[in-house]
Amino acid sequence: MVDSTDRAFHGNHQYGMGYEPTYSGANSLFRRQYSRDLERVDLVTWGVPYDLSVTNRPGCRFGPRGIRAASTNVAWDGGPWYWDFDPFEKLRMVDYGDCTFDPGFPREIPETIYREAKSILASNAFLLTMGGDHSVTYPILRAQAERHGPISLIQIDAHSDTWEENPKRFDHGSMFYHAAQEGILDAEHSIQAGLRTYNAKSHGFQTLTAEFVHEQGVAATVAKIKEVVGDRPAYLTFDIDALDPAFAPGTGTPVCGGLTTWQAISLIRKLTDVNLIGADVVEVSPPFDNAEITALAGATLLLEMTCLVASQR
Repeated sequence: MVDSTDRAFHGNHQYGMGYEPTYSGANSLFRRQYSRDLERVDLVTWGVPYDLSVTNRPGCRFGPRGIRAASTNVAWDGGPWYWDFDPFEKLRMVDYGDCTFDPGFPREIPETIYREAKSILASNAFLLTMGGDHSVTYPILRAQAERHGPISLIQIDAHSDTWEENPKRFDHGSMFYHAAQEGILDAEHSIQAGLRTYNAKSHGFQTLTAEFVHEQGVAATVAKIKEVVGDRPAYLTFDIDALDPAFAPGTGTPVCGGLTTWQAISLIRKLTDVNLIGADVVEVSPPFDNAEITALAGATLLLEMTCLVASQR
């Protein structure tokens, strides 16, 4: 039976999945209430619709909108498959909406993202972000590091995003190099998995290629992640191009030979005893998507991350 429509605006639906037809209503993430009142909120989802630093195909500024729409397909009453609970019976989650910035002043945008992330984190809620291109992770990490010190990064990606450059640019392929150089990230205890593009320098990051994941399996990949990260504060960032283009055609820099959706989901599910402080999914580009395949993958990964957080409460 239908509870109601437009549950995103109804304050009486703060807990539990509930039900609403997938084809109607306001498209908040997982039909959570839109709110900027963060009192007693456990988890905040937030969109950063920015793609001015992409180096190939644009369009991931539409990522948050596309992911929210696709998320209606996974917001089923009773909770998601595999997990034996409804995450929204454990967590009070709200959709904060999107970061607001003026694209006419591009150099000011990272600072704007940082300030808004810092404001959200002041509530002590877990911040789950939808990109946007991958550069949006940098100002979020900056805000997180102010609270936790140098952070261990768990990066699932086709690219290292540690290309060395001088002077510093705000770019979606170099931000983790700068974050490590500036002490925001603890490179020695950070790990990148799914890589399949060349970079001559690791800059201290531990790396696992896509071949390692395919040949050694998800369990071995997770074991290596846990070995590197330990119990340190860790941030999980998932670039959707970590998936093979067959599973995620809607992205700016697709690379063949990537992970399957199943591998990615299984990997996230097995991170239950990692000390996660935040997470994001980035680089979903709806203009290049087919039948919402990529947006649905992004929404599903975000739901798995939400269940992961709920399982630790």
